[in-house]
Amino acid sequence: MGRERADARTLVARVLDEESWTSWDVPPDDPAPPGSAYARELAVARARTGYDEAVITGSGTIQGRRVALVVSEFGFLAGSIGLATAARIIAAVERATAEGLPLLAAPSSGGTRMQEGTVAFVQMARIAAAVMRHKAAGLPYLVYLRHPTTGGVLASWGSLGHFTVAEPRALIGFLGPRVYEALHGEPFPPDVQTAENLYAHGLIDAVVDADEIGELVARALGVLCAPRTGLTAAPAPVGPDLCDVSEAPAWESIERSRRDDRPGVRELLRHGARDVTPLSGTGEGEADPGLLLALVKFGSAPCVVVGQDRRSQRTGHPLGPAGLRVARRGMRLAAGLGLPLVTVVDTPGAVLSAEAEERGLAGEIARCLAELITLSAPTVCVLLGEGTGGAALALLPADRVLCAQHAWLSPLPPEGASAIVHRTVDHAAEMAEAQGVRSADLLRDKIVDRIILELPDAADEPADFCVRVAATLEHELIGLLDLDDPARSTTRQDRYRSL
Repeated sequence: MGRERADARTLVARVLDEESWTSWDVPPDDPAPPGSAYARELAVARARTGYDEAVITGSGTIQGRRVALVVSEFGFLAGSIGLATAARIIAAVERATAEGLPLLAAPSSGGTRMQEGTVAFVQMARIAAAVMRHKAAGLPYLVYLRHPTTGGVLASWGSLGHFTVAEPRALIGFLGPRVYEALHGEPFPPDVQTAENLYAHGLIDAVVDADEIGELVARALGVLCAPRTGLTAAPAPVGPDLCDVSEAPAWESIERSRRDDRPGVRELLRHGARDVTPLSGTGEGEADPGLLLALVKFGSAPCVVVGQDRRSQRTGHPLGPAGLRVARRGMRLAAGLGLPLVTVVDTPGAVLSAEAEERGLAGEIARCLAELITLSAPTVCVLLGEGTGGAALALLPADRVLCAQHAWLSPLPPEGASAIVHRTVDHAAEMAEAQGVRSADLLRDKIVDRIILELPDAADEPADFCVRVAATLEHELIGLLDLDDPARSTTRQDRYRSL
């Protein structure tokens, strides 16, 4: 690509607080037979680069928070992984785990060191195992993919991050383009193995310049490493009197929920949250603009947010199977990191198409339901506006369910229910009333636990409404964090057994 690379020490200096770096490296065991061609290659690489191996490891602080780092040096034999390299990486990962530190990996590598052959190749499995032990301890593992990252490195520790970003225009791919051309006699298709293309396909979370990494990591760790105990919750905002909300007809709420200017999940995060770090896609090659995934704090309460973006759904991106797979990524993140999960329901309904059927829409709804009901993490659902059909149901089961005053929940849009029963959409309003879709009905039937006031409509007071929702979320999240896991799980199971 003809790009200038920042070496490992330069990257460390850009990311860490000044003079906070402490190296963990010890001299490597030399795997090359004395006098061999490989020994001469190692000697030349050390003399030319000033590095003793293809990776450096250590710890430092980012905005005062201590983190561990594993940073590749591509200039040393193309950042390739041999026995000594792997040993250094594994030692660093295990030390980070033992010291309870979040870990930032910044690979830049062509993959396995060919001079060491198969024994070097299988080191990728050893590194991956160490990373998985780190993650199993509930510790964050963040990845910054640098130009270039290919081969076994990308196929192991480069693709295991809770949160993965990449350098702009970086070459990132499993098969190196030179190898492809040598094997197939033609160039690899252009612009496929780029950071930007991976981001567009939901494989990484962002494309970020090295100078921005420190700020991004600090913001993400502000959520991932936030205290979960000893938090003090402010009182929840007072909800409306049930008699007052019972007087409003269902159709009025439905019309209010469909206003174009009604605040959605993005406004909720803009006005009511902090330390917001958006994530993108499933990490497995799918993205869906109709589903938002982010790490956030509501007040002092950290959480993973999985939210339906109604505005995006209504402007060309109806929620499909990929969106529900993004939601399930959020559930796995919450469980793996011990963070609460907040789901935001606001959908005119899932996409209805042959493609959605063939890609397993119904199965994804079922899997979302199953995972939410059994999730180890605390869960809160917010019915923010429209709540139509299986797409709404998929994110509903939670320890606590909140409902905006004019939000609603229905198996079909009222027009659809009217068409089924009356063979015309003209009875939509009376169908909505009969089906008990309003917030007051949902509270009466114990489907929701709390109604959040609108004065008189969220669209007329978007910022104040979002702050009120956020304050209620903080209150509920802190209350759930104070419960032990078995008690919370038992209560959730009982809730959905007795509905």
